Amino acid sequence: MLKVLTRLRESIRRSFDNIRNEQLKHNLLQAIPFWIGSVITGFIAVLYAKLFAWGESLLHFILNWHDWMIFIMAPVGFVLSWWLVKEFAPNAKGSGIPQVMAAVELANPKEHRKIRNLLSFKIIVFKILSSVVLVIGGGAVGREGPTIQIAGSVFRKVNEYLPEWWPKISKKNMIMTGAAAGLAAAFNTPLGGIVFAVEELSKTHINYFKTALFTAVIIAGLTAQTLAGSYLYLGYPKTNDVSLMVMFPIILVAGIAGILASQLSVSMMKINAWKKKTLKSDRSQIFFLIVCALVIASVAVFISREILGSGKEIMERILFTENKHEEWYIPVLRIFGPALSFTSGGAGGIFAPALTAGASIGSVISGALHLTPHETNVVVLGGMVAFLTGITRAPFTSAIIVLEMTDRHSLIFHLMLAGMISSIASLLVVRHSLYDMIKTQMLAELRETKS
Repeated sequence: MLKVLTRLRESIRRSFDNIRNEQLKHNLLQAIPFWIGSVITGFIAVLYAKLFAWGESLLHFILNWHDWMIFIMAPVGFVLSWWLVKEFAPNAKGSGIPQVMAAVELANPKEHRKIRNLLSFKIIVFKILSSVVLVIGGGAVGREGPTIQIAGSVFRKVNEYLPEWWPKISKKNMIMTGAAAGLAAAFNTPLGGIVFAVEELSKTHINYFKTALFTAVIIAGLTAQTLAGSYLYLGYPKTNDVSLMVMFPIILVAGIAGILASQLSVSMMKINAWKKKTLKSDRSQIFFLIVCALVIASVAVFISREILGSGKEIMERILFTENKHEEWYIPVLRIFGPALSFTSGGAGGIFAPALTAGASIGSVISGALHLTPHETNVVVLGGMVAFLTGITRAPFTSAIIVLEMTDRHSLIFHLMLAGMISSIASLLVVRHSLYDMIKTQMLAELRETKS
């Protein structure tokens, strides 16, 4: 009897070992595609960042040589950027985040084939080309939103190339994880990538893909750091010795920034609707782009160059030099420039321009209130969170991104307050975020076409 029990126990132990080994093998096979996608995303994000920075540097080099060249570069850049997208990858236009949101929603058995229209290798190539051409032409766009669509495309292609015998992976989880990895690599903000996936993209319980999400964000971030070095997107602004009274200017700036950001979203949607209704031919579209480009060029030459580009140098100057207070009209230019650039039909993101607009609003109001340099830095960071929240309606993502890109963890409550005030103020203008409105239009168009 004892021998029988011993054999039975050994048999059960071997069975459990086999089960554990099979489960370990299954989990490993499911993890490998996420790791591969993360490494590729990190490489592409860094190369794209360097190419985009080269484009902005080229623009300023030419302008310093002869500033009137902007009257040639801007029309050519706007038209060429639009043409590249129109002819080769129509869904590469704009930021890229609404496309990822739409792809997540389409990740169901009935509509999953339509995802290839939103996330593909062609999207990657022309997203990069179009946005770089647009920024060389003076477009006020960023690269962070496009990086998210690029990362989603990378992860989708990795999933597509898995052999038939490979354990199946949810398309939705793969795309959401890719988007989070893309944001983490673009800003070097791993927590921001995770919160973005949960707050902006996820409609399912995070437990289903939390391990893949965390590892993908870490690997993409480490890959980017390996190539670009450990860096902060902005740096370490000085914010010490600031009293709690600074909360009142933050509330003021957050309310104004939230309303203006939401109004910018509405204005851009109206411009797009007007274009769709009025500009029926390519000739009329090109004429519109040339007019927009010449308007931006005229402002750059006769008023201020700060209407051009993503605006990162503006944030750096406000936060890290003694020249902290912008002229009153700079926030107007940093809203007007992205409005014309983002609606041009070319590729380019709104993340960095939104942060710049918020920084300029904080700078102007800080100057009017005669705040100290350190108080100004805190209010400027709050303005950045607020304006980005007004665009995205993702206050926690916005706060975490700004917190990580400046390493100012002591300001977490200040930044979260700015995000929440902005989120409430934005509702006075329109209920939905810019990304939600664009996503809704995009889904309607895709569902009208055959898969």
